[in-house]
Amino acid sequence: MSEEAGAKALFDKFGTYILPGRVNDPRRGIEEAIEAERIGLGCVWISERYALKEPAVLAGAVSEATSKIRITGTFYATMRHPLVTASVANMMQAMSGDRFRLMFARAVPAYMKMLGAPAVTMERLGDAISIIRRLWAGETVNYEGILGTFPALKLTDKHDGPTPPIIFTAIGPKSLKFAGTHCDGVLLHPFVSPDGVRNSTRIVRDAAEKAGRDPMSVRIYHNIIVAPDLPPEEEAAVVRGRAITYFELPGFGDMIVDINGWDKAVLDQIRAHPQIASLNGKPADQAYTRQELVEVGKILPQKWIDEGAAVGSAAQCADQLMAYLDAGADEILLHGSSPKDMGPLVGELKRALAAKGL
Repeated sequence: MSEEAGAKALFDKFGTYILPGRVNDPRRGIEEAIEAERIGLGCVWISERYALKEPAVLAGAVSEATSKIRITGTFYATMRHPLVTASVANMMQAMSGDRFRLMFARAVPAYMKMLGAPAVTMERLGDAISIIRRLWAGETVNYEGILGTFPALKLTDKHDGPTPPIIFTAIGPKSLKFAGTHCDGVLLHPFVSPDGVRNSTRIVRDAAEKAGRDPMSVRIYHNIIVAPDLPPEEEAAVVRGRAITYFELPGFGDMIVDINGWDKAVLDQIRAHPQIASLNGKPADQAYTRQELVEVGKILPQKWIDEGAAVGSAAQCADQLMAYLDAGADEILLHGSSPKDMGPLVGELKRALAAKGL
């Protein structure tokens, strides 16, 4: 029996977050992973939140509940000893049959400060990646530097198979260049437009080439908010409410706007809104639900929503997602919609992918 047109490209090029946002029942993540695999998506992505969303635990559970879908776990490099991170990824490859991918995120500096953890700087992350790769290669690592003093790090038992790809979440030019120089892939931030994807891809691949690497070996992943066939009030929460949690952050919001070439004056309006100004620097997603940020979200220009997310009918969303692939994305992370609600979107994605000959 022949494979449905567009099905292989769907598996190769599209994945989804499981347990997006705040969580009260982590077991739902296993159900979402099973459903994502059933409908033909190729990867589940797991973020890190210190409550009921621990990526090492959830990734292990997902690996046992699924058979072929790729699993990407997000980690903050300074929250764990590098031996622990290397060991988790090493074991996940063994448990999952080489389906695991390790992703590092920088986090908002103010958030790391609240936790009393070192900021995830490029220097710290670069050293962490180097240590982890050396451990995966079977070396005994003697390190003294910004991460601490580690006289003799070694993985006692090493998985006999490919090492996990290392992905880095990046927005601005410095982090994009870092990804091109040091990582196997880069995850672009939500609300980066097709023009922003082109700009980001150029920066990443130029950096890879300057580092003596094959530029095409660094994969471009894009995290895109999708809201197919949603009622207006739910769409406003999923898209505009969530968008505010990004754009209100000093630095983060500015870099998204810069890479897209948008008007930065809008950010001043967002940060001056009483709901945001009253936080005194505390991240909005730590204080409000997405629904509670809908009023602030009305500030966002429609152009930002049209270019930075995929909204409307399932067919309209699928066609917009093709624009990101055309702009240089190798793989797309669908964010904001649960796998159980993605049936119509998946069907339209296979249609659109087949129409492109993929």
